[in-house]
Amino acid sequence: MKKVILSIDGMTCSACSSGLEKYLNKQKGINLAQVNLVMATATVEYDEKILKLDNIEEFIKEAGFKSLGEFKEIKLEEKNKKEKIKFIIFTVLAIFLMYVSMGHMLRLPTIKILDPHQNSLNYIITLFVITVSFLIYGIDIIKNGYKNLIHFTPNMDTLVLIGVISSLFYSIYNSFMILKGNKDLVMNLYFESTSIVIYFVKLGRYIDNISKNKTKEAVSKLTMITPKSANIKVDDDIKEVTIDEIKKSDIVVARPGDKIAVDGKIVFGKTHIDESFITGESKPVEKTVSDNVIAGSVNYDGYIEYEAQKIGKDSTISEIVKLVVEASNTKAPISKVADKVSSVFVPIVILIAIITFIFYFIVTKSIETSLIRFVSTLVVACPCSLGLASPLAVVIAQGRCAQNKIVVKDSKILENVQKVNTVVFDKTGTLTYGKLKISKINNYSQIDDESLLQIVGSIESRSTHPIAKAFLDYIEQNKLSKVDIDDFENIPGLGIRAVVKDNEFLLGNSKILLKYNIKNDYSKDELMLSNASNTIVYVVKNKKVIALIGINDIVRDNVNQVIKTLNDRGIETIMLTGDNENTAKSIAKLIGISKVIANVLPTKKADVIKELKSENKFVMMCGDGINDSLALTLSDVGVSVGNATDIAMDSSDVILINDDLRNIITLMNISKKTITNIKQNLFWAFFYNCLMIPIAMGVLAPLNIVITPMFASLAMVLSSLAVVLNALRLRSIKI
Repeated sequence: MKKVILSIDGMTCSACSSGLEKYLNKQKGINLAQVNLVMATATVEYDEKILKLDNIEEFIKEAGFKSLGEFKEIKLEEKNKKEKIKFIIFTVLAIFLMYVSMGHMLRLPTIKILDPHQNSLNYIITLFVITVSFLIYGIDIIKNGYKNLIHFTPNMDTLVLIGVISSLFYSIYNSFMILKGNKDLVMNLYFESTSIVIYFVKLGRYIDNISKNKTKEAVSKLTMITPKSANIKVDDDIKEVTIDEIKKSDIVVARPGDKIAVDGKIVFGKTHIDESFITGESKPVEKTVSDNVIAGSVNYDGYIEYEAQKIGKDSTISEIVKLVVEASNTKAPISKVADKVSSVFVPIVILIAIITFIFYFIVTKSIETSLIRFVSTLVVACPCSLGLASPLAVVIAQGRCAQNKIVVKDSKILENVQKVNTVVFDKTGTLTYGKLKISKINNYSQIDDESLLQIVGSIESRSTHPIAKAFLDYIEQNKLSKVDIDDFENIPGLGIRAVVKDNEFLLGNSKILLKYNIKNDYSKDELMLSNASNTIVYVVKNKKVIALIGINDIVRDNVNQVIKTLNDRGIETIMLTGDNENTAKSIAKLIGISKVIANVLPTKKADVIKELKSENKFVMMCGDGINDSLALTLSDVGVSVGNATDIAMDSSDVILINDDLRNIITLMNISKKTITNIKQNLFWAFFYNCLMIPIAMGVLAPLNIVITPMFASLAMVLSSLAVVLNALRLRSIKI
């Protein structure tokens, strides 16, 4: 199976997106199609042995829409000056039309040359010409409505088309009758209804487009991180090229202040790189030969040359954008309610409108009254608000997640996260950094800590023991030079012996003291460090213990805060690890986790998740390693940290790009507020239709409560605007 994301043109409401989705899913060779109205995209999973991309684009055309090709970037519709001027002109025309056609009803001064009774011909021609101009202005609505009607996927535009054409033809017929001498029909013209309905629909589109663009801004900023051009080396010359011209294995040059153009590996030079946009770490990271660089990060202070490795769609940024767009195309279970309703809503409304017309014509014998009820019912029921209720909130939530360096692969996760009542954490690499660091120094000498670690690090640099890496990292991070080692001896199972400036140093565990008959006065300190899960390194100078150094896998920043917040919310926290129980329990106690499941083999981690789910617990699993991948897949919500293995990230539903576990709380907050917002939007959308359709049908006519097509179109716009504004609140809600 192959998956492709296509940009779609011509969708205007939820009936469009659901109709296209339904049509695509019926085609042989398509496994799954998901269409997103707000992002104007379709994610299609298809069998490439049966179909080609051209076939899918043809299906889209058959359904009444247009494929703009594979999704490349999120395009924000620019404010076109001509469109703005055009909108202003038609606003003035709409006001003039309302004044000419309805001003006399409000006893406003009439324009004599356009008086409907004294100059009916001028009146009819003026209304007709203005209406034709509005039909041209709304030609996109008419075309879409017609295409969707003949393809049996009726949508909002179809409702508008039928209503507009009905009132137009009725008005043209009455105009001929007036010109034949029946002056009594001059008040039975509804040209203004045709024009004003189109005007309000266009107004609603204008507002929707502005709102949709705002929801895309956070994600689109990711695509603007990478530069448009870069410098590459060609036969010792430096040539400026566009980002699209860079090929794999090209050597790209980055001077101080330049942005990294593509993902790659440094082959020359040394510098500091600002990767805060993706890691959240404000401090520039030191990079040298063989280190990786990420597209969009900033070269801080050095000259480097790096080999291009991931370009175009393969780059880190492109992958993140693709994941976010794919997620916005998926549907949370709650949003499927609106989809199911929208798919049958338009045909039902058309049927209701026809029944309403027939009923009033039989009862009143008035085609005028019947037509008003018919058109009003069609227009007021346009399902814009229903269609925007869920996708707009989901896209905004995706934007909030992107801002917080959270990649959510599937929007259903946004619904699932707020159900979580149990969070299971892997220890090494998730709760901890996953690499040994110096955690504690008990210094009993006159040498300051830095000088002591400089000596120890220099000696350890000769060793191949894993502990040595902790000391080497300290030397590199603090930019310390290594001291000269005059003699070096590795003592298997015990430690190291070395001579520095005529002083003999011994580094190792407590057993090395027994070998050299050195008195140990610090066994209590060793016990305290050991109880805190440290590996102990004794430092001996000239047969005397001068320091005890604890080496440990350091707990990540803010872990205590995260665990406390989860516990306070009544969410159970569990540590699931393959480490020994004592080490696991000591770290769990330190950070506030009460339940520890230790000594668990990788294959058994998945069994633990299954057991928890069998107890009706909704489980979130947080991990980083290959041994966590199955558990991540089986959990209700799988979360991996950004430095996780590829298989762990592939198995997870959520990736925390900057490794900050506080974003678990942020994700939970976004999830809760998003689902609440969607429920509010769906309630108001359903409430609006339940209220306005009966009124448009004339159910309350005996109480003199009726609406015309013009007011129906205004009500439709206001309902959509209410849903849009409510969804946009997610942009500013504190999380």
